[in-house]
Amino acid sequence: MLLLPPLGRLVRRSLGGAPPFSCCWPRQGPSLARRGYRGGAGRKGLVLGVYAKEKEEAVPQFTNAGETFDRLVSGKLRELLSISGPPLKKGKIRLFHGLHQDFPSVVVVGLGKKAAGVNDQENWNEDKENIRTAVAVGCRQVQDLEVPCVEVDPCGDAQSAAEGAVLGLYEYNELKQKKKPVVTAQLHGSDGKEAWQKGVMFAEGQNLARYLMEAPANYITPMKFAEVIEQKLRSVNSNVKVHIRSKAWIEEQQMGAFLSVAKGSDEPPVFLEIHYSGSANANDSPLVFVGKGVTFDSGGISLKPSSGMDAMRADMGGAATVCSAIVTAAALNLPLNIIGLAPLCENMPSSRANKPGDVVRAKNGKTIQVDNTDAEGRLLLADALCYAHNFNARAIVNAATLTGAIDVALGSAATGVFTNSSWLWTHLYEASILTGDRVWRMPLFEHYTKQVTDCPLADVSNVGKYSRAGGACTAAAFLKEFVTAANWAHLDIAGVMSNKDEVPYLRKGMAGRPTRTLVEFATRLSKDKQSV
Repeated sequence: MLLLPPLGRLVRRSLGGAPPFSCCWPRQGPSLARRGYRGGAGRKGLVLGVYAKEKEEAVPQFTNAGETFDRLVSGKLRELLSISGPPLKKGKIRLFHGLHQDFPSVVVVGLGKKAAGVNDQENWNEDKENIRTAVAVGCRQVQDLEVPCVEVDPCGDAQSAAEGAVLGLYEYNELKQKKKPVVTAQLHGSDGKEAWQKGVMFAEGQNLARYLMEAPANYITPMKFAEVIEQKLRSVNSNVKVHIRSKAWIEEQQMGAFLSVAKGSDEPPVFLEIHYSGSANANDSPLVFVGKGVTFDSGGISLKPSSGMDAMRADMGGAATVCSAIVTAAALNLPLNIIGLAPLCENMPSSRANKPGDVVRAKNGKTIQVDNTDAEGRLLLADALCYAHNFNARAIVNAATLTGAIDVALGSAATGVFTNSSWLWTHLYEASILTGDRVWRMPLFEHYTKQVTDCPLADVSNVGKYSRAGGACTAAAFLKEFVTAANWAHLDIAGVMSNKDEVPYLRKGMAGRPTRTLVEFATRLSKDKQSV
């Protein structure tokens, strides 16, 4: 952190007697308000970007907004940045006070190399990721100063800057008496207003998923989850219909696999069904999202270890991400039809709960041997996927925190995608490059199908016969037994469920991933006119 008086002394020594910068507001030059900047009451921070030097002797290269601000303060920002330490590295910050009355605190953030573009090794757009990270770090610095408002340099990509700001400032503290100061992030200047607003909506969608996943299970029950989503949808778009289906409806639909999980809990199950009509033609085939919605997963009779079980409040991450993606799509008025399906329940041990070895019947008539009651998510999805085939879907995409095995395979670097459609995979993959929330294709070999269909008591077992070997793959093979659609993808998001420090623009906690990738995927699909 750099305060102005000592910097003034540094400048005097280094510039051979040049007058020090005053710690008072500068008197020279027109005010920022007169030059198109907003002043006004209250303290305000400013986050500006600077690129890495291309040559050792080069001067710091600011973004367009940074250059403009530097001229308005007569070159002081560049001068201070040059003498205050080594060149700023990517994601690092330097803080200056007293440069101008409209912005008492200015944070300069390192953006890395200019125009880095798509990194084929990392499978993401490096410019966008660098902007998200740098802006998030800068905004948090302003928050630490308890400054209520921050203006953010668009850094050449206002959408990514908005995502970094809104995602970086979010923290779940609903139930704490002592909360972090609320900071409002705004676009600095007028360039990229539409892109900024789009980025805000993308980030708010992910934050909605983070909220749902982080909240305690006694606060987000199946019914409460459905009510939150219904309220959000009705607040952003009138072209939505929300059906909160009861246990009686689930029984009428003969969703025996779903009901077998739900019966272990006193909390009644809910089947949430969302219809967003964004296409000009109401009869256009919809994109169908399906999300696993286990609002708390104890493991059932196959009880999980107590250590870390509290994190299983987020086992409805599939439902949270797909429903939040639909809320965002509706807010963006995307021109396509989307249907969202979320079977919601708890998985609890009781005298009514599934027992290892029980056989249940899914909606399509297939029988399932429940060899492990902690492999319950696939039972919910089996019935929901069968129901999804009623809508002549253009594509069916399900998301679920399904297996610990995908975490072993990929860690938190990417969502595992199992799909029978290269067309669908291409859209998901290209969407993830833009969002930085990556996906990685996994195998759907017949090799794995044999491991779940070689079952002594039923048509299919809910675990592979070789137990833990290829667990994410056998889970996907199980789901495939309930899919006949030509374009289907299963996203196993267990590895990306939470964030420790892997994604620098997300705080520690539930991550809400891959909501933005799902929104970008839907955006791309709305522009692709390929028929089913």
